Amino acid sequence: MQLLKCSLINFTIISVFIDDISQFDPKKILVRNGEVTILVDKLSIKDNEIILYLKSEVNIKLPGSVSIYNASLPINYYPLYSTDEFNLRYYTDEELGIQYTREHTLFKLWSPAASYVNLLLYESGDPDSPEKPRKFKLQEKSGLWEVRVRGNLKGYFYTFELKVYDDVHEIVDPYARACGINGLRGAVIDLKETDPPGYIHHAPPHFDSSTDAIIYEINIRDLSIHPDSGIKSKGKYLALTEENTATSKGISTGLAHILELGATHVQLMPVFDYSFKSVDEKHPYRYNWGYDPQNYNIPEGSYAADAYNPCSRVYELKKAINALHKHGLSVIMDVVYNHIFKYEDSNLEKLFPGYYFRQNDDGTYCNGTGCGNDIASERPMVRKFILDSLLYWAREYKIDGFRFDLMGILDVKTMNEIGEKLGAGGLGLILYGEGWYMNTNLKDEDKAGMYNSHKLEHIGFYNDSIRDAVKGSVFNSLERGFVSGTPGLEDTVKFNLMGCSIDAFGKSAIFTSPGQCINYSSCHDNYTLWDKLRLSCPEASEEELKHMNKLADGIILTSMGVPFIHSGADFCRTKNGIENSYNSTDAVNRMDWHRKHHYLDVFEYYKGLIALRKSHSAFRLYDSRQIREHMEFIYTGRNSTAYILKNHANGDPWKDIIVIYNGSRDTVYVPLSQGNWNVVVDKFNAGTEPLYCINDNNVSVEPISMKILYLE
Repeated sequence: MQLLKCSLINFTIISVFIDDISQFDPKKILVRNGEVTILVDKLSIKDNEIILYLKSEVNIKLPGSVSIYNASLPINYYPLYSTDEFNLRYYTDEELGIQYTREHTLFKLWSPAASYVNLLLYESGDPDSPEKPRKFKLQEKSGLWEVRVRGNLKGYFYTFELKVYDDVHEIVDPYARACGINGLRGAVIDLKETDPPGYIHHAPPHFDSSTDAIIYEINIRDLSIHPDSGIKSKGKYLALTEENTATSKGISTGLAHILELGATHVQLMPVFDYSFKSVDEKHPYRYNWGYDPQNYNIPEGSYAADAYNPCSRVYELKKAINALHKHGLSVIMDVVYNHIFKYEDSNLEKLFPGYYFRQNDDGTYCNGTGCGNDIASERPMVRKFILDSLLYWAREYKIDGFRFDLMGILDVKTMNEIGEKLGAGGLGLILYGEGWYMNTNLKDEDKAGMYNSHKLEHIGFYNDSIRDAVKGSVFNSLERGFVSGTPGLEDTVKFNLMGCSIDAFGKSAIFTSPGQCINYSSCHDNYTLWDKLRLSCPEASEEELKHMNKLADGIILTSMGVPFIHSGADFCRTKNGIENSYNSTDAVNRMDWHRKHHYLDVFEYYKGLIALRKSHSAFRLYDSRQIREHMEFIYTGRNSTAYILKNHANGDPWKDIIVIYNGSRDTVYVPLSQGNWNVVVDKFNAGTEPLYCINDNNVSVEPISMKILYLE
């Protein structure tokens, strides 16, 4: 006889599965909890499951086991942690982490499983520096440990030493807000001293609707590291504070480039402190995107001028955000609350084994992301940790929005609480993420995927439908899309042009409003737009590829929803055909500012389309009612489509606007009503001022191009 599974259902009930119930003898059961034997009061049997009702509680600070004859299995406490009984006993709303004053510092840590916890105080933030720490014992009440240390501890570093079951670990406080080199020791700092001059008074830009946003995704390092970027603080936060930077040929770079382009929101790829195994802050030569969280509430040190100084990274990130705000740019932070690359290495797992990471029914750890182990966001104290972290970034760093990596791992309740507190119903931040279906141990109706968008009113989702329609599937490098000449996609494109928020063209609405729809053709993942087009259309000339590139993001910038542009797509960014460049070299990942000079006409086209969208509210309809009332499609034929925005849509000064996309290799002709139609976008030019006027009963649109006309 074998024991298959053994789980703690509540403090006095254990579920045991065995392979052969016919061999079971109730008298042979032994339940051990540490060195103590717990007596069984009664039991029940159904199929091959045995439910044990105990005479006394299991102490979760001690390991447990169940033995039947010579077969023995550890008790998995994981199911207990989701029960109301556990939460009523151990959940706390108290502020965790440290509370610093000049007179004393209060340290708080949550771990119901710990047998003891000690605070270790260091003078050095480098674990390689030999030093015997000062030790202070924490006291516990219902899983909450705390100690108050008198004196001014500013400048000290700290960790917690704790015993959980048979293991003693030294961990970094999950709530730490500053740290030493490589994030291996927390730091005691006065956060007020990390504010740049005037920081407390500066106000971020305001937007009435998420559809007013034009998001530009950047990586701190990529933006500035090019040898001819003209930026002094290459690869650093401070690069974003440098104004009027340019190449040796006078081409704007960095912040100046973003401002010239006209985007409204800058999305920063991970700037939280990620694993030193990805990038060693002592020797930050290796490249990594950083989707491997280490300290969720601390800025990454490799982007700081002095990673040894715990205040440097905090001050410099604040200064960068302040600079962006000063120039009217909002800041969105890319956050990774969905997984840790290796749970065994995580401070969270060492703090409370089996609580912070989601498990499968067989007790193994979930890896729904394919990138490591899934965070158990449905647990109340995990949810609290995520919310506390987001609110801290929003308030302390004045972050304007969050992009959630692989959001489908997270649960609906958590994301709704985030939406209520930080979204339109709370702080008014823009919130969105990757709503792909994730194979994790949550019910499908509880996953924060785009198929549950109707449950997540304040959350936006990346729209993979428009991504694949315009250029072909990201999962097939050779597949072509609308802009590369594939016919039969007209209805799919039309559905996406409406922000996927209307039942139409045989498709059911995906989103409740266009504000939930994040439209994009490319991002840091997968091939760049240029590389995808080049791979799928090897016979195309450079000029044809340029027109496809412009048309792809031209569709993005004139669709209903929230447009998202991958940095460098505006000058045909390439990564030399590397699909996943998360740890490639700077030469692969950097923004090549010489390429901007070469493709300046493409950049000017993007710039003109962005100016048009910002100037004309008709392109920024924010609810489905407006789309039904003002948006109408015009028949154009094969591999092309067009729509008209009627009657001063969304209060626009232009009465009627016609937008035409031609993905075919032939000229198309679109009928016009009587009047003087002003063309503001054609194959080669885009902007807000008329290029020429058409007074005819139709308009021609060249192959692989778009055209926008308006009637006053």
